[in-house]
Amino acid sequence: MLDSKINLLVIDDDDINIFIIKKIVEKTGFDIDMVAKSNGKLAIDYLEEVTAQNAAFPHLILIDINMPVMNGWEFIEAYQELDFKKDADLYILSSSVYENDIEKTKSYQSVKGFISKPLSMERLTELLKAIKL
Repeated sequence: MLDSKINLLVIDDDDINIFIIKKIVEKTGFDIDMVAKSNGKLAIDYLEEVTAQNAAFPHLILIDINMPVMNGWEFIEAYQELDFKKDADLYILSSSVYENDIEKTKSYQSVKGFISKPLSMERLTELLKAIKL
């Protein structure tokens, strides 16, 4: 197990999915501080706020594609443009079955991969173990 707290940001407009992820997080045994935002704009605002306050930046960011206001792709574009001076592991977490979404994920250098919903405890545990604290 890791010694420090892991900061997880989930960007998803589906309350049920957020609830499921929260339950999975609780079962992993990792010390995790999870924050959920319902769209990319709220997530960018949150990241700018934690950066300005020099607060804990997320180690892991799970991003849904289809959301109102600012979707997952728009979030990634904004995230890259803002060039936060911290390293977070970004993953698309989507129910999309479109091959072009999976391929598009590969075009973003800052995104480490595509995960199909629902997120499993095994997959989340893999992601958490890969985090460099």
